[in-house]
Amino acid sequence: MTLRIVSTPDAPAAIGPYAQAVRFGQLLFTSGQIPLTPAGVVVAGGIEEQTRQVLTNLSAVLAAEGATLRDVIKATVFLKDMNQFAEFNQVYASFFGDHTPARSTVEVARLPRDVFVEIELVAALSVETGKN
Repeated sequence: MTLRIVSTPDAPAAIGPYAQAVRFGQLLFTSGQIPLTPAGVVVAGGIEEQTRQVLTNLSAVLAAEGATLRDVIKATVFLKDMNQFAEFNQVYASFFGDHTPARSTVEVARLPRDVFVEIELVAALSVETGKN
């Protein structure tokens, strides 16, 4: 199997030497997304607005391979402040609905551009899902 770099203009470009996502076989690994607009501007607002932007970005990266949040098998969440967990979780749940992938959530001292949240995903793509 080979690695394939995944990129979409519908999510912000990587701000360092990494890809938006990498596909390996039927698995898609996204890089951590922070709440940047596709133009690269940090979204205004608090944890709710930032979480919405991150999940919108991740949805766009998944869509580049024909996937959706329903294909996600694992999420890793980095929060600047665990006191914002309830607000974060409410927005997160609104995106995932009844689909509940495995998830880890940790508090970190600092995130790029001093944002409140960063999320990375792993998705399982069926043979019919995604580009070949």
